[in-house]
Amino acid sequence: MNRVFAAGLVLLGVAGAGVVLGLLLVAPGGAPPTPSSKTGQVPTRSSPPPVPDAADTAAVSVLAKAIVDAIARHDSAAFGKLTCRPQTAEALARLQRMWDAAGPVTATLPRPPEVRGESATAVVHVEAAGGTKDTPFPLHKETGHWCVPG
Repeated sequence: MNRVFAAGLVLLGVAGAGVVLGLLLVAPGGAPPTPSSKTGQVPTRSSPPPVPDAADTAAVSVLAKAIVDAIARHDSAAFGKLTCRPQTAEALARLQRMWDAAGPVTATLPRPPEVRGESATAVVHVEAAGGTKDTPFPLHKETGHWCVPG
């Protein structure tokens, strides 16, 4: 009987350890943070993203609205002025043919652009006879001006 009792205790101990280990692995964030050896403070999980500069936020919003306007008007020349590097006449003509083939469209910004340092993303929502599409436009700050890379 002592063997059965001892085996039962071992199994109970193994099951208990499994439950504790499982809870630690499944718990949000895993194991609790430990104090830093240098400062004695508990490190934070993550710091909030930096707040974008108001001037950058405004400039990105203006650029995003210009993208929307160029798409809605099928104005490849206007879009070409928004890019970081000059576009070739051939590239702009290709874009113009694509937009002309699409027919009338409406373009909007479903939400404000997201600014992260010297990069940003503006999502443009386009509706046409063929359907709708949300396209993220990457934006970049070069020599103090925001533009569409490419």
